[in-house]
Amino acid sequence: MGITTQYLKVKESRKADESTDVEFMVDSGAVYSLVPGKILKKLGVEPYREVSFALADGSKISRRAGEAYFELNGEGATAPVIFGEKHDEPLLGAITLQGMGLVLNPFTRTLHPMRMLLG
Repeated sequence: MGITTQYLKVKESRKADESTDVEFMVDSGAVYSLVPGKILKKLGVEPYREVSFALADGSKISRRAGEAYFELNGEGATAPVIFGEKHDEPLLGAITLQGMGLVLNPFTRTLHPMRMLLG
């Protein structure tokens, strides 16, 4: 399985003027996206809860969570975001991908618009 990275614009909200381009590792198996906390703080994103995670070795960690706007090629969506700490790498997770209407093609390791169904 290869690693796919993608640059996305991250903002505090859709209408915010300030943004930062972040290189994410695309992980469709991760639920949430993670952005370094320093970047989120600079953009004005505020945490509103704590989320606990189980790691592969069985240990548990907690991270602050908020909400940010993610954008690719002029299209975007608001999604929950985890405030990354030292040594945490930016991740683009399933909720953000779904909110943006994107799907990861596992064969080409590229992002594509998903087939949208209503009903």
